[in-house]
Amino acid sequence: MQVFLNSYLKIFFLLTPFFAVTMFLAMTGDFDEHKKHKLALKVTMAVIITCITIYLFGRVVFTIFGITLDAFRIGAGVLLFISAISLVQGAPVKEEKKESGDISVVPLAIPITVGPATIGALLVMGAEPNVAPATKMLSVAGLVCATLSVGALLYTAGWLERWMGHTRLTILSKLTGLILASIAAQMIFTGIRGFLG
Repeated sequence: MQVFLNSYLKIFFLLTPFFAVTMFLAMTGDFDEHKKHKLALKVTMAVIITCITIYLFGRVVFTIFGITLDAFRIGAGVLLFISAISLVQGAPVKEEKKESGDISVVPLAIPITVGPATIGALLVMGAEPNVAPATKMLSVAGLVCATLSVGALLYTAGWLERWMGHTRLTILSKLTGLILASIAAQMIFTGIRGFLG
């Protein structure tokens, strides 16, 4: 149960849910409620498929490119730290042009919800050595539940904006950035310790 909970909480914050909600609202301002709900479901499915694929096949990436886990930990940690700083500083929300077609996979699922830093963190988590299959499955279950939780926030984004207001959502996004910064620091320190050890 501890593995599931750890996986759930870590991935939930890695997906920067409140930033994703803010971007979702900015990009669907002229959508009706039904269209927003349909888009939220598509984004959720895209994020689940992307995250599970990255998590389960991360080790193959390391093998192909000859990258050590500690090197990737440091690289992904630095990238995650930069993402955390931009969240805390309140990076401006840019509206993408909606004429280009379906926005569920790109840019809402990737790179807004699953950005480069999240991909790096998932690769590191999936490539941990000597992990029992049962533990791996618990982590995948935590991953799916975390993604579904983010999907639920997207599904109720209109209601959340009315209930909380844009300012409170921005504050939650900044708090997410602080938690991400802590996760990033832990990844970097673990990688450095692995190199020195």
